[in-house]
Amino acid sequence: MKILRIAALAAGVLLAMSQLVPAQAVGQHGAKYKWDLKPTGSTAQFRGLAAVSKDVAWVAGSAGQVLRTLDGGRHWQNVSPPGQTLLFRDVEAFDADHAVILAIGVGEDSRVFRTADGGKHWAETFRNTDPNAFYDCLDFNNSRHGLALSDPVDGKFRIAATEDGGRSWKVQSTKGMPAALPGEFAFAASGTCLVAGPGRMAWFATGGGERPRVFRTLDGGRSWKVSDSPMASGGAAGIFSLAFRGPLFGVAVGGDFEKPTEAVKAASVTTDGGRSWKLVPADKAPKGYRSGSAFVPWSPATVVAVGPSGSDVSLDGGRSWTQFYDGSFDSVECAGHGHQAGCWASGAKGAVARLSR
Repeated sequence: MKILRIAALAAGVLLAMSQLVPAQAVGQHGAKYKWDLKPTGSTAQFRGLAAVSKDVAWVAGSAGQVLRTLDGGRHWQNVSPPGQTLLFRDVEAFDADHAVILAIGVGEDSRVFRTADGGKHWAETFRNTDPNAFYDCLDFNNSRHGLALSDPVDGKFRIAATEDGGRSWKVQSTKGMPAALPGEFAFAASGTCLVAGPGRMAWFATGGGERPRVFRTLDGGRSWKVSDSPMASGGAAGIFSLAFRGPLFGVAVGGDFEKPTEAVKAASVTTDGGRSWKLVPADKAPKGYRSGSAFVPWSPATVVAVGPSGSDVSLDGGRSWTQFYDGSFDSVECAGHGHQAGCWASGAKGAVARLSR
């Protein structure tokens, strides 16, 4: 069951953390990046992360907790929906006031909440009522159009869509969705198993089956095409995160979360919008299983990936990677323009950091 895979994922992350020395920057080959930790005072695991700028970020995690910073992480506000103990795994923020969060789980545990006043008030805008559905992640093309992804129901992945910024959601017909493979599912690891692109484009990635795959849509989720990936797949392996720079150039990272310090076919790249993928050789791949990835705003070919055994940077669009940090994070997100651009990471035991260079 999916809930057992989540428990195994958490156990694997904790095992990896116990094997690590204290995290430190280890820049190599011109990669001068490092993470500046921003203490939150929380012990939650923050897999949900939304970067708005170098000053504004949101995190969402276990025990129904949601935090927000407006000053670059110096101070954090607890803006959690009252009375919730749900497992939040994704948050998408449009600015300092407007955000949407996704709770994951079987049946009615999968829910979406929205705020328009910085977390002072939250409205539940979607509750899954199908006991066979399990929502993993969501993303937005813009402030109005967004998609949320569920694991297969009756042999096909399921999509819920919003046209009003998350105020309401409609489960889409699966007529345009290719059939799922036996055992295929998506990983609710960092909120980036589904990513939205320009226009009405979006992609989502899978694992668990005989091979990992990447699905893509050009029409806001009404119809999908699917491509095989050369990355690892299996009960604990597959693609955990996607990141795209525009409509064509993308990276996929993942591996096997039961082998967090091994680069088990852990990365691939596309230059044709996800129609085909090229595996990154092990000697150039991230140095272990990675659960999150993001292109940085200030460099068109620079990508960052994070996982329980470290963080890596690629300066060539994902074709080769260098580890620059050996601490644990689950998620990474970047946003903003010019001097307001910023990248953030989050993870276990309330860990949050901002990227510096």
